[in-house]
Amino acid sequence: MAWNLQSDRPIYAQLVEEIQRRIVTGVYPAGSRLPAVRELAVEASVNPNTMQRALAKLEEDGLLYTQRTSGRFVTEETERIMQAKEEMAADLIRRFIESMGTLGYTSEQAMELIKKQKEEEQCKI
Repeated sequence: MAWNLQSDRPIYAQLVEEIQRRIVTGVYPAGSRLPAVRELAVEASVNPNTMQRALAKLEEDGLLYTQRTSGRFVTEETERIMQAKEEMAADLIRRFIESMGTLGYTSEQAMELIKKQKEEEQCKI
């Protein structure tokens, strides 16, 4: 799976978001073992120290845990994973509304555009 890292934002933050996205979408299911730090770093083309920092942040946030000799694992607490998913969705919605605001739309107008787009997409099916 490709790591689409952008130069306009800190790599560390993008790694945290990408791994979190992989957890909430089930690429890394609850209770599964993550690849080793070096393996993830090579896959993402980043410094292992940067990857280590991102994984430590996710561990601090409760999405990962370490078993001393076995590596890092995704939490088995599905409520915590759902909470992270909802936080990510809320952030996307917030950024969308802000972007629409820069175009001069109110939140209500943005919602109407979403409804209209959804109806158009359903007509195509």
